[in-house]
Amino acid sequence: MTIDDDIVLRTRDGVTELIVNGVFAMDSAEVSSELALADACLPARRVLVGGLGLGYTAARLLDGGVQHIRVVELSAALVATARAGATEQLGRLASNPRVELVVGDIADAVTPGWDAIALDVDNGPSFLIHDHNAALYGASFLARCLAALNPSGKLLVWCESPSPDLEVELRRLARDVRVIVVPVFRGERSFNYAIYVASSQA
Repeated sequence: MTIDDDIVLRTRDGVTELIVNGVFAMDSAEVSSELALADACLPARRVLVGGLGLGYTAARLLDGGVQHIRVVELSAALVATARAGATEQLGRLASNPRVELVVGDIADAVTPGWDAIALDVDNGPSFLIHDHNAALYGASFLARCLAALNPSGKLLVWCESPSPDLEVELRRLARDVRVIVVPVFRGERSFNYAIYVASSQA
């Protein structure tokens, strides 16, 4: 189904695909990196998630015992589709009292008091779906996220491929940085997705 001018949600052969701005964003056939992103947040009580997608990261956080999950999603139409139960998982998230779905830009939605902030709003700095998201990988926004974390909190950034420049910036700003590489196989093709995990200075 076409959700709005930028977003298409479609199901083929039992696989749900999310297309954003004409670019494949994700599908339900391969979600290992979305689950790895959630797992790297744990343990945590309060998690801020940038980007709803098909809801796999937020659902994994729920299953991991997180008490409050705020998901900030730029597309009002995608949030409305979730609230309408377009897929079983999106409907589960929308109806769960521990999940807060917020329409907005994560760049304007970072507030203090999070055990983890997980950013999965684009493909990473090297392959942007929306050009305006470039600022999300810059020093100013990364520093704001780190400052908003509780002591021992973590900032996590999902990328469709390793980003050395992003790693350098995070190492300059954070107390500690580690990189989780998630091998993904689609047919005969293989990819290495990367999740950057940066610890707060406190």
